[in-house]
Amino acid sequence: MHKQNKNIALLAAVTLLILSLAGCGPKEEEFTDSAGIMDNGRWEGLNALENVTLCEYEGIAVPAETHEISIDAVQAQIEELASQFITTEEVTDRSVQDGDTVNIDYVGSVDGVEFDGGNTQGAGADVTIGYTSYIDDFLEQLIGHMPGETFNVEVTFPEDYGTEEAGNAHLNGKDAVFVTTINHIVEYIDPVVDDLFVQENFSEAKGWTTVLDMQEGIRDDLRTAAVSAYLQEYIINNSTVITLPDSMLEYQEKSMLLYYEEYAAYYSMELEEFLPVYAGVANTAELLESSKESNTRTATFYLIIQAIAEELELEMKDADLRDYFAKYAGSEDYTQFKTQYGKPYLMMMVQAQNVLDHLQEKAVLQ
Repeated sequence: MHKQNKNIALLAAVTLLILSLAGCGPKEEEFTDSAGIMDNGRWEGLNALENVTLCEYEGIAVPAETHEISIDAVQAQIEELASQFITTEEVTDRSVQDGDTVNIDYVGSVDGVEFDGGNTQGAGADVTIGYTSYIDDFLEQLIGHMPGETFNVEVTFPEDYGTEEAGNAHLNGKDAVFVTTINHIVEYIDPVVDDLFVQENFSEAKGWTTVLDMQEGIRDDLRTAAVSAYLQEYIINNSTVITLPDSMLEYQEKSMLLYYEEYAAYYSMELEEFLPVYAGVANTAELLESSKESNTRTATFYLIIQAIAEELELEMKDADLRDYFAKYAGSEDYTQFKTQYGKPYLMMMVQAQNVLDHLQEKAVLQ
């Protein structure tokens, strides 16, 4: 999916930027991410300082409630990271309980005749009782049975279950029998977050070797992101835009439309068909109107960023691009991203990050 720059605070989370770049697909010829941007990351034909009166951006006071990170916030991040290392165990020595995740196989039939889509073909399906949506009370009937048991699950299809187009309208309102086998119960095992766990899983990527390192590293990351978001809002709210170039707003609008076009294509839908269902707007005109404020704010942010870069005489060079990717992607090789997005777009993002880094260095934490 194409990355949409709706939330300017995401610029602070540069690792998210790398991930979003890696997941995007090819761009259409009529619009590219580098359209209107020069190789140094600045907008073509634009002297940003002529279009904005900058606030005092060095020495911005950041309130304590912004940069002081709570223990709970750190712990939440630790739990989120640990959740990526959850393992599973197949349990066969107890009966199924409400809320369990269970691996099952089944063969469904109506009036003794099997129907398409009602058979797992022995591949097994993981279902969670009380969470996974199945017909009628199918899953509740698993409760109390043991792994290895095979039994009948009797359900009734809803009256509006199928359609003629899908070829399953004949199942509407019908009683069905599913010959079901419980293969095993799936139990999730949370990792023990200790020094050994941290060293094995985060020493190379993060440089953490102890739980204390992990806590301090997460606290620093959260503080950096929070302060960066505050600074972004500050420079937007306290600078005065004289003129916002039409080309910068149009860029954001085209970027947004491309995002939705690719999103629609993912669902094999046309954009005008997709928007009412998934975006809650009737058409592209309504989408542009409803997003005008956020697109204007994002364009304003990039205008201010370039103005600060101009005033500080920050010139982005290839070395800056290599350093950026080495720091945040683990490699100086940005060939994949250059091919996908173009060098000008990458330089613009590096310029934004370098300006934000400068603001953070000069900020005063209260």
